Amino acid sequence: MAAVSLRLGDLVWGKLGRYPPWPGKIVNPPKDLKKPRGKKCFFVKFFGTEDHAWIKVEQLKPYHPHKEEMIKINKGKRFQQAVDAVEEFLRKTKGKDQDLTIPESSTVKRVMTGTVAGFKWPPSVSEPVKDSDPHFHHFLLSQTEKMVPAVCYQAITKKLKVCEEETGSTSIQAADSTAVNGSITPTDKKIGFLGLGLMGSGIVSNLLKMGHTVTVWNRTAEKCDLFIQEGARLGRTPAEVVSTCDITFACVSDPKAAKDLVLGPSGVLQGIRPGKCYVDMSTVDADTVTELAQVIVSRGGRFLEAPVSGNQQLSNDGMLVILAAGDRGLYEDCSSCFQAMGKTSFFLGEVGNAAKMMLIVNMVQGSFMATIAEGLTLAQVTGQSQQTLLDILNQGQLASIFLDQKCQNILQGNFKPDFYLKYIQKDLRLAIALGDSVNHPTPMAAAANEVYKRAKALDQSDNDMSAVYRAYIH
Repeated sequence: MAAVSLRLGDLVWGKLGRYPPWPGKIVNPPKDLKKPRGKKCFFVKFFGTEDHAWIKVEQLKPYHPHKEEMIKINKGKRFQQAVDAVEEFLRKTKGKDQDLTIPESSTVKRVMTGTVAGFKWPPSVSEPVKDSDPHFHHFLLSQTEKMVPAVCYQAITKKLKVCEEETGSTSIQAADSTAVNGSITPTDKKIGFLGLGLMGSGIVSNLLKMGHTVTVWNRTAEKCDLFIQEGARLGRTPAEVVSTCDITFACVSDPKAAKDLVLGPSGVLQGIRPGKCYVDMSTVDADTVTELAQVIVSRGGRFLEAPVSGNQQLSNDGMLVILAAGDRGLYEDCSSCFQAMGKTSFFLGEVGNAAKMMLIVNMVQGSFMATIAEGLTLAQVTGQSQQTLLDILNQGQLASIFLDQKCQNILQGNFKPDFYLKYIQKDLRLAIALGDSVNHPTPMAAAANEVYKRAKALDQSDNDMSAVYRAYIH
């Protein structure tokens, strides 16, 4: 296909990772956000969401010529809402071209005191910013940024920050979301990373891409080779990595692996000296992470737990959600690392809180996956179309990328792991134990756990969690 010339203000279809093409607009990035080095790309704000990213030119198509094609191949309520937002944007701006070319001084005056493309700015006290409108953040910024980018962007950001603070949330969104997939300033601290599984591999790749100095170690040493080629250094043991790095991250499979990594021969603890920092990103129980924190701190080290919510694809795309607890200063020191690997991070207080929250999140996800599989098999045995069931769900309140991807896995019989079934079963087991520890019933999770155990007995442990479907058909 011949190259298409794109420019600021163009409406486009942008593709990010394996997600379907999404409608957006090429805009100026915030002034403190630099373009990634070595990439020909544009900064795109996506309609119907608060997402924005640097997108490579080859992943962009002009909106109007490809509109019908994209509508035919993409389905789902969120996608349709995004297309509707584009059409609303076009209706609002139609016939306004003359207004947008008036002298700069008049433009500034209209933006700050009057109406631009149907929006009043600034909002009056009696007209609060409508955070509930899914199109608001993108739409308002895209209407004003070309005219007074500095003033309007700062004013809107400030207003949104106030709205965020008024919710009273004890969680803190620390990673600057404007830096996602963009250019960040890497910390000058030496970073270590232990564990190159499905999640760890994507995390390390993004740390390197964003310019961090990283030393890696993995139990299976050949997994390190790819990252050495990308510029990482090789550590011979966990103790060596910790002793030569300022902050060492670890992401392993379960509580036993997490303990062995710290307490075992040539383990993390042997490399800990006063001031050394250890960040455990494994999904484990609160007792395990508390024990590890105690032994690290007893040697003068600093400790942070930071399990992540996501899957292999989100890890590869640098779009994980990070749940952190422990040393608040260390959390802040990890800022550039968290920005490289995730879209959002939350600080949840004392050690153990992140482990508990992560188990609850995965309990909900695992139970939902089992219910999806149950529904698809019930549709099949009662003579209903599984594809039609998915189409119906995608048009309703349950519509989500997770639902669509996992159903597609089942319909296509493709269970390549994006999140291992054995690990979601482990998380369900730990969540049930968490409930038991406070005498809180978890009957839904317990029922789901039995289905996953059945799937494991059918040799599905190393498949994706969606392979729980096979527990219902055998």
